[in-house]
Amino acid sequence: MQHNMSWKEQAERFMDFMSNAPTAYHACDLLAQDFDAAGYKELYERDEWDLTTHNKFYVRRNGSAIMGFVIGENWTPGNGVGVVATHTDALCGRVKPISIKQPVDGYNLLGVAPYSGAFSSVWWDRDLGIGGRLIVRDEASKSVTSKLVHVPYPIARIPTLAPHFGAPANPPFNPETQMTPIIGLTSSKEVKAPTDEEKQSPMVGKHSIDLLRVLAKHARVPVKDILQVELELFDTQDPVIGGLNHEFIFCPRVDDKLCTYTAVQGFIAAKHDDRALNVVACYDNEEVGSGTRQGAQGDLFQCIVERVVAHGMDSSVANQAAEYTRQTYANSFLVSADVGHAVNPNFSDAYLEFHKPQLNYGMTLKVYPNAATTSDAVSMALIEEIARRTDNKTQVMHTRNDTRAGGTLGKFLASATGMRAVDAGIAQLSMHSIRGTLGSKDIALGTRFFRDFYSSWYEVDQEWKNGDI
Repeated sequence: MQHNMSWKEQAERFMDFMSNAPTAYHACDLLAQDFDAAGYKELYERDEWDLTTHNKFYVRRNGSAIMGFVIGENWTPGNGVGVVATHTDALCGRVKPISIKQPVDGYNLLGVAPYSGAFSSVWWDRDLGIGGRLIVRDEASKSVTSKLVHVPYPIARIPTLAPHFGAPANPPFNPETQMTPIIGLTSSKEVKAPTDEEKQSPMVGKHSIDLLRVLAKHARVPVKDILQVELELFDTQDPVIGGLNHEFIFCPRVDDKLCTYTAVQGFIAAKHDDRALNVVACYDNEEVGSGTRQGAQGDLFQCIVERVVAHGMDSSVANQAAEYTRQTYANSFLVSADVGHAVNPNFSDAYLEFHKPQLNYGMTLKVYPNAATTSDAVSMALIEEIARRTDNKTQVMHTRNDTRAGGTLGKFLASATGMRAVDAGIAQLSMHSIRGTLGSKDIALGTRFFRDFYSSWYEVDQEWKNGDI
């Protein structure tokens, strides 16, 4: 798959992924397809797990978090777990539970709330699409399912006020009344009232009937079967390779589908040590604190480890499962992977000297004060040793004393389990903008770094098994 491609082919495959992964739900669905193609078996949390017929599995939660794991042939309870943790969510607009709004001056509007730092000035005058998931009733099977939807054209825009108007065109702006997307004109056509059949949907009256009809069309379900919606607004412009010598990728939603994509590709490509349990953990909701069941403060990773430990134990010692789980965590290592800040040449002085990550160079290791990241001397030494032995380059990011560092999900997972952990990520420009910039070769470099981590960490870690190291 990915590891047999040139760097340019890998970049193009990533861009195709990004074009088709506007939401966390779509990203998880595409990654699940990659797991399926690589021979992984999907497990479901509600079921009893049979771990005897395969050694490669994946599990989803909420449709927005996905984790793959490989159980080494010689792994036993107490042996460690190698894990890379990323997040699937990105800044976006979230459609409100009741999004219908009264028209204003002939415009139809959509009630949307900013998710994390979305709807800043860089979101204005952008072509915004809509997608997400619908909860639908299948009358034929008498069951309720989740259905992905992605309208393939822009449906909304947040228009700026021209500077000719003077003071009203200057910030601050009210996020509730002056940042509302327009989605159409009341005069564009006569909207037909909901039919008696459509009124069977509890969403009628809460969302524009025109919007529901568009969603139903592209999800290929009747309006009447829609029970609930979870929808996002996002930039529709496709990623492109740019720069005089094709050095860059200009792309939406880089944070952090970039590390998510490369971590999964590296995981699938790795030659896993048969003594290890390896996991790639792609969480949701990092951008808003990870405090959900599908976020890093949820227990999906821990559930996987506990179920694998219990399944791998002889019945005579099953009552010691908790002790073996603790030992497993103590022997484990976590890479919390989230994008890092590449140096911006127009603001070079904002970066700390000798700590200015470059594009197309290698993985950025993040060391921040005040426990913003998990990196320490032990974890840095281990990850740098892995990089040296596998011929991967690394660089270091640290902030100036007069700036602040952003947090990652690693601290939640490390503090909940006691795993040693390091923070790392692929560098990008314009973090938290609607559209970022990354190095075109960093897809291949990131995939290789994660592949070699999974292949090598257990062997290298054998030299770290002394005392409290």
